[in-house]
Amino acid sequence: MSGDDSTRDGEREKVLVSACLLGKRCKYDGGDNADGVLRRELESRGFEAVPFCPEEEGGLGTPRPPAWLTASAEEVLDGAGAVVTDAGRDVTAEFRAGADKALELCARAGLKRAFLKERSPSCGCASTHVDGELVDGPGMTAALLRRNGVECEGIEGRRS
Repeated sequence: MSGDDSTRDGEREKVLVSACLLGKRCKYDGGDNADGVLRRELESRGFEAVPFCPEEEGGLGTPRPPAWLTASAEEVLDGAGAVVTDAGRDVTAEFRAGADKALELCARAGLKRAFLKERSPSCGCASTHVDGELVDGPGMTAALLRRNGVECEGIEGRRS
């Protein structure tokens, strides 16, 4: 984790965290990516985790088929490309809705930082899946949050 610890007048700083990293079973296959190391680091730094799953919040159920981008997240946000499942179903609207809801939550709650699940087509920060391949670049939610000034850090997950 990077950046300075931050509290406001003794109040813990709230940060957005991919819900799967906090143990919620919202991963596409119904599992989680619970990360005990992240939990302890957030606590020791005085952060209050605000769990959020953009795919569920965007209207997709759990479990759900795996999905990937057909272009960079920035291009999809700008209307070029899509998000599709492994069966070819277009779920761009759901991924965009989830990203929009994450941004709305950050704006409403004053969240300036996010700790997101790396490699996710929603939450990946440094890498995500495009056309079924792992590539450099963010997922939809991370890209939208960054465009709007939210600091995003990718977390692999599943650490004890």
